[in-house]
Amino acid sequence: MAIPSPRNSRRVTLTDIAAACGVAPSTVSRALSNPNRVSPAMYERIVRKARDMGYRSAALTDDRDRMARGSVALVLPNLSNPFNLDVIRGSQAQAQAAGYLHLLVSTEESVHVETTWLGELSRTVDGVVLASPRADDAVIRDMADNVPLVVLNREIEGLTGVLIDTPSGLAQSLDYLVSLGHRRIAYVRGPASSWSDRARFAALTGAAEAHGADLIPVGSFQPSLASGAAAADAVALTPATAAIFFNDTLAIGALQRFRRLGIAVPGRMSVVGCDDIFGASFAHPPLTTVTSPGERAGRDVTDLLIGRLATRDRGHRVDRIAAHLSVRESTGPAPG
Repeated sequence: MAIPSPRNSRRVTLTDIAAACGVAPSTVSRALSNPNRVSPAMYERIVRKARDMGYRSAALTDDRDRMARGSVALVLPNLSNPFNLDVIRGSQAQAQAAGYLHLLVSTEESVHVETTWLGELSRTVDGVVLASPRADDAVIRDMADNVPLVVLNREIEGLTGVLIDTPSGLAQSLDYLVSLGHRRIAYVRGPASSWSDRARFAALTGAAEAHGADLIPVGSFQPSLASGAAAADAVALTPATAAIFFNDTLAIGALQRFRRLGIAVPGRMSVVGCDDIFGASFAHPPLTTVTSPGERAGRDVTDLLIGRLATRDRGHRVDRIAAHLSVRESTGPAPG
């Protein structure tokens, strides 16, 4: 009869595995309890060593049982804009379909918060989707050297991303307003740090010059209903007969304020928004706006990131998505 081999009386510990791998015990603990907090190479190294040493734990599962292949973060300037909810849905669906854990970060329009989070995420996730960033190009390029990063709605030399062509859509809206007889048109600007706002203003300026119309820039506003009301007050002080707003949230807030001021829309003031968020079509009156496919953009930009993670591709490309004007009841002929 064969004599059983003696069992190892000493249980393998995390400290033993750490010593064998030449890393800290905390690194081993993170790898086994939350694999997405270490690099894939470190995870595989620690797991292989743990198995070789006979370590037994519920945390040490087969690779096929891992919940995610890695983690990707979506960084947004705010969660108050319903357009961003469309981006989130698209990005999350694409990440989950590819087997990645999807994390969400809102920077609340703060450059400091954005750069702080990017620094933290560069050490903890496999890749980042950066939507409408507010930081300087140089800062973002530096972050892209530390972690795979793609950008939505911001063109940065050398970086991969997706652009929704809302500037062309807003230029179409100005063409349309001119066709209705409007010659003095206000543009209510978005956050001063917004690249999209600058691109939209430039497109509107070019369209106004082509028509010989007056484009009147108004303020710099955060994208909220309350800011929209303040913007309406500012527009009412100008000679404009039509106003194009940085986004729908501002425009809907302005519609409510114009009504309280007794300014008929579109009788005295035509109003145009941007993004075509949920609620734009049943605002009072329904809002003419530039339709911008946020969910598709979220999917496309996340797919670009996942492709980079799979291929380790360091090249760059910028994909563009068309936007178009959706005419509703908030616009009409110029008064008089």
